Amino acid sequence: MTAKLFIQAITKFLLGVVLVGMLLFLPAGTLSFFNGWLLMSILFIPMFFAGIVMMFKNPGLLKSRLNAKEKQQEQSLVVKLSGLMFLVGFIVAGLGVRFNWYAFPTPVVIGATVLFLVAYILYAEVLRENTYLSRTIEVQENQKVIDTGLYGIVRHPMYSSTLLLFLSIPLVLGSVYSFLIFLAYPFIIAKRIKGEEEFLEKELSGYREYKQKVKYRLIPFIW
Repeated sequence: MTAKLFIQAITKFLLGVVLVGMLLFLPAGTLSFFNGWLLMSILFIPMFFAGIVMMFKNPGLLKSRLNAKEKQQEQSLVVKLSGLMFLVGFIVAGLGVRFNWYAFPTPVVIGATVLFLVAYILYAEVLRENTYLSRTIEVQENQKVIDTGLYGIVRHPMYSSTLLLFLSIPLVLGSVYSFLIFLAYPFIIAKRIKGEEEFLEKELSGYREYKQKVKYRLIPFIW
């Protein structure tokens, strides 16, 4: 761990908290937005402790996760579309509170909260299994194909976990209209996976064989 990495991680974390808070509570016009506080709690508290663990146990992984600048133009567009989805989705959820739009009932919110936390655990397990993970599509030095654990079930378990995470977010917020916006994510991530696999086939030794071994990309028995 270095001081520079610590400062970078803390700065990005705090900026994330402030940004999400602004996107939720400013459109809502109030701080009395329980679902907003609920989401921020289950999102940022586990993220904070996960960051501390990575900082001490695997600073290299933390550094790669903080690097979000995509080099490939097509993949950069995918990242921007994801960002736009979050931007619009959060603002719409806040506006739903301001204007009292139809909201999901409490049982749906509770179920989505549980699903979100389960997906977070799956995400953490993926990070534990694959120390080569970064937020950009690249092949690192000495990288090898991981084909055990969750990687023995689907080829992209990180995206499987984010699919659950992101689709549960608008449900936690209780926003029907935000959920409709977040339904764009499966299509966005499918495009990213297609480009990523084309890249890995060319650049990562053994990936073609891995594709033959593990048939499903994202969802077992479906795709």
